[in-house]
Amino acid sequence: MSAERRRAFGRQVAELRRQRSLTQSELAAVIGRTASWVSQVERGIQPVNRFDVLRLLADGLGVPLHILQPDVPPIPDADSVDETSPNDLDQARLLISGHAALDVLLEPREDARPALVPELRGEVERIWELTHAGRFAALSAALGPLVPRLERASRTTLAVQRSEAHRLLARTYQALAAAFVRQNEGDAAWVAADRAIREAELAGDPLGVFVGVFRLVHAFVRLQHLDQAEHAAATAINVLARHAEADTTPVEELSVVGSLHLALALVHARAGERAAARQQIDKARAVAARIGTERNDFNLEFGPTNVEVQAVSTAVDLGDAGEALDIAQGLDARELSAERRSRLLMDLGRAHAQRRQFGDALECLLRAEEIAPDLIRGHAAARGVIRELMLMAGRGASPELRGLAERADAMA
Repeated sequence: MSAERRRAFGRQVAELRRQRSLTQSELAAVIGRTASWVSQVERGIQPVNRFDVLRLLADGLGVPLHILQPDVPPIPDADSVDETSPNDLDQARLLISGHAALDVLLEPREDARPALVPELRGEVERIWELTHAGRFAALSAALGPLVPRLERASRTTLAVQRSEAHRLLARTYQALAAAFVRQNEGDAAWVAADRAIREAELAGDPLGVFVGVFRLVHAFVRLQHLDQAEHAAATAINVLARHAEADTTPVEELSVVGSLHLALALVHARAGERAAARQQIDKARAVAARIGTERNDFNLEFGPTNVEVQAVSTAVDLGDAGEALDIAQGLDARELSAERRSRLLMDLGRAHAQRRQFGDALECLLRAEEIAPDLIRGHAAARGVIRELMLMAGRGASPELRGLAERADAMA
């Protein structure tokens, strides 16, 4: 790289950094370099030739690689990730593998930029859009630059904005926990959920703490720690349900307590406790009836239809395939997110497989894949039923089934 190209490259880096409202120290912390190194890059003194460093710098600035280096082949960003490729949450795991704001701990300061929190609020909304769409590869890419910015904002924004920054960070870790659960990464989901609980408490958001417990329950279930899952869910319900009995209970609180009943139903179903699981489903139905419509408070997607979607899943977990198919009859899930619609079809595929209706099972799984490819290709239950279909079909497996098994890495 010539001296003139280094200077032009440095000016571009500086401009992109200012557009993201980042200081040199903040950008350095995001990419694991020193503020001096960033300063030398921006002044054209330090060349950046290695591909991995270029990509790290682009991620820190929140831009595609080819924006920094036009002669490099374009790398997909979070909005254009190839959803047909295998999902990879390695980047997301790295986000929770350390402390994302160590530089702030050593150099405490207050950031008075008024536009910082509203900008971050929009980015967190985008994170949840990707989560509800089941686009986990895109989600992982989008979280890379966002989490360090949120961690720093929660420590450096003006006191009047700090509570909101903690709230946004809690919501982000909740999304991360949900994604890890759906991709069978229970240990990472546990860490993310625990951080969500802490951030919600720092934000002064008690309902957000209960939502974090909901995410924690699902992490425990994924790890097959059913005793811990039951304890966490039951403890939260015992406290919150008392407040939800009043006619004046806010609908947001009803959504949380109803979701916790569904989480506890899942725990009982995985433990084979049929009566206890159905009891919790009935309690969730009663709460949903009080609400009367589909809602998405705290991104929980709780409402009458989602309760029935969970009832289908619970019946399948209990081996009651006929009951699951009966519940699904006439169920209209079009108002739910792509992730919920895909999950319903996946569970119906499992139900058909239990009844040896392999053609119907394959049809449901293929439809689910069309809606949310990452969910079907990364979900342990989906891969399990695909593998079962392959075993039963043997050499007579259809091209459609064989293709699905290859995409899900579920060849028998």
